[in-house]
Amino acid sequence: MRHEVKSLLQVNTRKLIWLIGITFAVIITFQYLELPYGNVFSSLFPSGKVSVEEQSRFLDIGPSSAESSLNFNDTNASNETAHDAEKEGNITSLNNQNKTGAVNETAKANDVGASEDGFTSAEVGLNRSSTLVKDSISSREESEDLNKTSTVNFPVSSNNSSIAENVGKTDESFSSKNGTVEISTSNNDIGNESVGLSPINTLSSDTGLVTANTALGKDVETNVSTPIASSNSSISTVEQHATPSVVKNEKLKEMQNNFTKSSDDPAPLKAPKMKEKPQTLPALTTIADMNNLVYQSRVSYKSKTPRWPSEADKVLLEARLQIESTPIIKNDPQLYAPLYRNVSMFKRSYELMENILKVYVYKEGKRPIAHTWPLKGIYASEGWFMKQLETSTKFVTKNPRYAHMFYLPFSSRMLEETLYVVGSHSHKPLIQYLKNYVNTIAAKYPYWNRTEGADHFLVACHDWAPSETREPMANCIKALCNSDVREGYVFGKDVSLPETYVGNPKKPLRDLGGYPPSKRSILAFFAGSMHGYLRPILLEHWGNKDPDMKIFGRMPNMPNVKGKLNYIRHMKTSKYCLCPRGYEVNSPRVVEAIFYECVPVIISDNFVPPFFEVLNWESFAVFVLEKDIPNLKKILLSIPEKQYLQMQLRVKKIQQHFLWHPKPEKYDIFHMILHSVWYNRVFQMKSR
Repeated sequence: MRHEVKSLLQVNTRKLIWLIGITFAVIITFQYLELPYGNVFSSLFPSGKVSVEEQSRFLDIGPSSAESSLNFNDTNASNETAHDAEKEGNITSLNNQNKTGAVNETAKANDVGASEDGFTSAEVGLNRSSTLVKDSISSREESEDLNKTSTVNFPVSSNNSSIAENVGKTDESFSSKNGTVEISTSNNDIGNESVGLSPINTLSSDTGLVTANTALGKDVETNVSTPIASSNSSISTVEQHATPSVVKNEKLKEMQNNFTKSSDDPAPLKAPKMKEKPQTLPALTTIADMNNLVYQSRVSYKSKTPRWPSEADKVLLEARLQIESTPIIKNDPQLYAPLYRNVSMFKRSYELMENILKVYVYKEGKRPIAHTWPLKGIYASEGWFMKQLETSTKFVTKNPRYAHMFYLPFSSRMLEETLYVVGSHSHKPLIQYLKNYVNTIAAKYPYWNRTEGADHFLVACHDWAPSETREPMANCIKALCNSDVREGYVFGKDVSLPETYVGNPKKPLRDLGGYPPSKRSILAFFAGSMHGYLRPILLEHWGNKDPDMKIFGRMPNMPNVKGKLNYIRHMKTSKYCLCPRGYEVNSPRVVEAIFYECVPVIISDNFVPPFFEVLNWESFAVFVLEKDIPNLKKILLSIPEKQYLQMQLRVKKIQQHFLWHPKPEKYDIFHMILHSVWYNRVFQMKSR
């Protein structure tokens, strides 16, 4: 009996051992074949580390974009593994791909519809608690520290949707032969509160490259291609094997609400808040510095990347290529080459603008702030431009789908007259109006949200326009009279708008022209109110002290001559007309001098002259630093007579670009303003 029991136990023991062995083998085989990361031990013991060489090959396994959609999961970081990664100096992002190409539940929850162009755009606002998900969990103190400092970006391939997550501390990048991931993060301007992100995603259909630009107080740019980890990467294996967690329904709803809608329902109720990238500028930017900044902007300036491509972008890019490759023009009957930075490029660009450009003018906005044309006074430029563009049949399209650019038709002058409370010293009502105006447009149309306003432009001449538009219209191309480098003028984006005084709207060209050089007996002339700090200094040094320097406050009365006629007579009979700044850097005297064929002498530090992107101002104007006012006469006398005659002739030739006509004419001021806006937008276009 005892022997039989012993034999039975031995048989059962063998069976149990075989059963355990078979079970273990099945588990190993199942996990090897089914787990996306391919290592049993790392899944059984998530805190362990396995070499990258053994595991990276499994990250390369997945359906191609031609076979199936590339899927991704929203992931969160565990504290222990993220802490290990921080010690090693490595932060990674993983794109969990389903082997069968099916969309997983988390991806479905974050799905975004396609735009009218057939592309998908997505935006998720995430707080600082979003990090990689790991199986192991550490202490909450470590979690809070890591959540403040770690940044992970989640890209996708050419499936045309992406999520960017950034809450950062370090700057790191890693790459492979098959793909590159660059992680750019910053701890600047990140406080203890949650950080709201505004990613803008761009997809190039030719290359499959996704670019995400994310604002974190500063602009953070992240270029991401196909997310395949490199076998030579020093990323910890545990991070590579991080598995996605189940996202709660409440979190999914919150994330879905933060997505950017597709073009079928494209606009949020509020336009995204934008801030221009802060610039560290010297106290003085000379004309030579500005010349360098113009050329640098062609390479360095980056506009907001469109969230989905359009045919208009392709047209603008093709226009840029044609402008850059245009043949050299030797002689042109209407354009005198020395007046331009590159007359060949300008002429070709102008021709393309005439043949191609279509602008959509928003109908939104109530009078008198919008769609009202002030045509008289020193702010007349914005009114004349608005009138001539809104009544144009050549450049305006009624279908915004065909537009290359979008015009915001408001008057900064009428905004001030309508909403500013005299004596309040507060511009808040004016700024709030513009915010509401942008929000209305962003909620009704998809076009603002596609570029966050980068293909929109405004034309404003009031002194307050830079500060009023800085936040609500940060990314727009701004054509401003107050084109002050210190006030945020951006080379490569913004346009210096000529400030023109129009006394008689029915006869804007009245009194045009001046006397020939032989009849210009006055060396230098200025008369005007003592606005700002500079003019009193000018008057103190030169007022009534030198017969060659006619420097006045208000013009002295002359027998039988009205004050305005006396002023015009002095402009017409002076060699040099002084254009000192007033309260702001701009002055209508710059255009007045050209109008009366007097060589302008610009005394205004950090002032960007009109149409600076195409005109060579030093060929027909004199620039004097504010500090050199005591040496003003010596500077002017040092200019040889031959050079003066050449400059005066060039002033007459450049005059055509600064004249308002009742009906716009080729190369006049209306076309030049529109061309500068077009030109800057064209050169923002870069092949991706």
